[in-house]
Amino acid sequence: MSTIKLFESKQIRSVWNEDEQKWYFVVEDVIAVLTDSSDPKQYLKKMRQRDAELAKGWVQFVPTLFVETAGGKQKMGCANAKGLLRIIQSVPSPKAEPFKLWLAQVGSDRLDEIENPELATQRTRELYKLKGYPDDWIEKRMRSIAIREELTEEWKNRGVKENKEYSILTSEISKATFGLTPSEYKNVKGLKSQNLRDHMTDLELIFSMLGEASTTAIVKTKNPKGFVQNKIAAKQGGTIAGNARKALEIKTGEKVVSKENYLPEKNKNKQIGKRK
Repeated sequence: MSTIKLFESKQIRSVWNEDEQKWYFVVEDVIAVLTDSSDPKQYLKKMRQRDAELAKGWVQFVPTLFVETAGGKQKMGCANAKGLLRIIQSVPSPKAEPFKLWLAQVGSDRLDEIENPELATQRTRELYKLKGYPDDWIEKRMRSIAIREELTEEWKNRGVKENKEYSILTSEISKATFGLTPSEYKNVKGLKSQNLRDHMTDLELIFSMLGEASTTAIVKTKNPKGFVQNKIAAKQGGTIAGNARKALEIKTGEKVVSKENYLPEKNKNKQIGKRK
């Protein structure tokens, strides 16, 4: 997607959804860019008439959100990246072809990874290298992914529900480890939709891994059942990492939690401007 510049176009208005932690884009603006249509509303209407399945699920992935316009805030149909890519599949325009080809490639890659799971790991390493991450950091990040997967598997086997409950338990570990929830941690680093761990320093990653690995060990030995018991285990695991972090900070006189991140310099400069 980084080679497709649609979302970077100034013609496309966007809205940050705080609850979902995702960007939403004005669908009419996207259609105007992809089709050069002088009447995007009418184009969308005809497109939904042609594609019954798209029309059927329209309300689910194109909510109306308040968007800044020349005449003030107005409600407009918006979609996140997933919704936009579904819409683009129904756009018969040469400008939509790069997206369609990209979707086909992603689908092919995922099928390959199902056949050979090692490919997923290889691709992840390659992506981090392309983004400019150092090799030693990549090794830590890959290990942190494995530790995280082991923990979520233990949660799943003990009746913890995915998404919301996973998020709450993760927050408990983070608070006990760093004294910050993930959302508070993102604010420290000036992040929005980016993955927090992709912007951690070496030490931050190490303590994050210690918190989750400790929680996994406690879960395996104590065998907590359900959300409530696992919440207690999450706090205990995070506390082990938190105590180790505090001990290191006393010895070094330096805080582990850092504002450092791996954002491109142009984005960092934008953040500095906003904070002034």
